[in-house]
Amino acid sequence: MTSRRKIRPRRSVLFMPGSNLRAMNKARTLPADALVFDLEDAVSPGAKPDARERIAAVIGEGGFGARERIVRVNAMESPWGRADLEAAASIKPDAVLLPKVFAAEQIRAALAVLDAAGGGEIPLWIMIETPAGVMNAGPLAAVSQRLDCLVLGTSDLSTEMRVPRDDNRLGLLAPLSWCISAARAAGLDVLDGVHLDISDANGLRRLCIQGRQLGFDGKTLIHPDQIAIANEVFGPGDDELETAREILDAWDRAVVAGKGVTVVRGRLVENLHAAEARRILELHEAIQALNQAP
Repeated sequence: MTSRRKIRPRRSVLFMPGSNLRAMNKARTLPADALVFDLEDAVSPGAKPDARERIAAVIGEGGFGARERIVRVNAMESPWGRADLEAAASIKPDAVLLPKVFAAEQIRAALAVLDAAGGGEIPLWIMIETPAGVMNAGPLAAVSQRLDCLVLGTSDLSTEMRVPRDDNRLGLLAPLSWCISAARAAGLDVLDGVHLDISDANGLRRLCIQGRQLGFDGKTLIHPDQIAIANEVFGPGDDELETAREILDAWDRAVVAGKGVTVVRGRLVENLHAAEARRILELHEAIQALNQAP
């Protein structure tokens, strides 16, 4: 299934603690495609109420251009989840990110709170962080048209699956691919998990390349220094753009000639290849528009 949403660049999605005012203000100058203002893991229990107020103030002040602004709330089962969702409804971010999702009822309950608080138009992103979430990824992705993106919580998932952390993520490849398939079947974007070693640029690049080869749209990040690599790897390169243009040009000529196939660079091209070439070019245009936005 193709995406049911307009194409938005989500190459780099940066998490920021909602308790860190300096980091959130600095985010206005960062080239990340999207920003996640975090009320969950990055904020201690005692700091969560103040973090809600800081996030509301920072988002309310604006200045983030065309970047998506997402608020990650605490789980509904936590003492803070309902209040976080009610606050998010008034903040009016571009999306709310719901953590630790493994059952459809969690999604429905979160949407009900948002709706009751006046946030009925706010899209929902969900995090898949547990084996139960992975196994239910298909039904979860199809719960509501308000869902817009799946986010993999690979750190928690690795721990729960007892997968040793290494460079190739061998033990995670099957669950990651399963979740990507679930997202695509529902027409959603899907994001890879964070790389915790902020000093390991080479490791980050390897994981981004692997993530793109698996089919992810982008990567969640924990430090501004990781943005450039994610943007480079998950964005279409010059050769990819040139090939896409050649494919569309050849396809348009084939359609005019009444043909159902053509050949580009020695490879057979059909309608599905033209559709993917069109998506790549639309993504490039969306990236250019994002970069040029004030």
